[in-house]
Amino acid sequence: MNVENGAVTLSIDDIEQLLASGAERQVEIGDLGGAQDAGGAQVAAGAQVSGDDDAPSDEMPFTHLDHALQTAAVLRHRAPDDPELAVAGLVHDIGHLLPGVGDAEHAEAGAAAVRAALGERVAGLVGLHVEAKRYLVARQATYTGELAADSVASLALQGGPMTSDEQETFERLPQADDALMLRRADESGKVDGLVVPGLDEWMQTVRQMHA
Repeated sequence: MNVENGAVTLSIDDIEQLLASGAERQVEIGDLGGAQDAGGAQVAAGAQVSGDDDAPSDEMPFTHLDHALQTAAVLRHRAPDDPELAVAGLVHDIGHLLPGVGDAEHAEAGAAAVRAALGERVAGLVGLHVEAKRYLVARQATYTGELAADSVASLALQGGPMTSDEQETFERLPQADDALMLRRADESGKVDGLVVPGLDEWMQTVRQMHA
């Protein structure tokens, strides 16, 4: 891991180590919206907590690594010929694992950190996944209702729903459609106990892409 002028640059080995460290960190409720399982069935926001009396009130019963692997698996299922999109799903929340990075800036920090190792497209999608959330909240009346209360609170930190001008700017981005697909997979990759391919398999894909 290289740090220069406060900016972190990760190698592929650094990315693997940081993702692996996410196995020790539970996802906070504030990071979650309405989730779906891999088959698309809706899971009510907060249902995992209310159904588990032993779960801490501020955490979900799965980790950052679980969420990364599930999001990547959902994207590989939905776009099997686009490994870069799946890898973007794998690392989209890596900013949460960087020291000193908060929810408001985790997308930009994560994008900057992986750009040198994974390329501009992957970094661009990582950087846009929060903007895609803001866009969907603004454009779809039902979308906010799919978010847990704490996730709605984090949305305010991230800028809230997009204005009309911001929506038009987002729609003109070449990566807008892919960013929206990533965001929807982000919502789907939050299922307690879902079995998906492990980190070792995904890192083989990453290394093959950037050999």
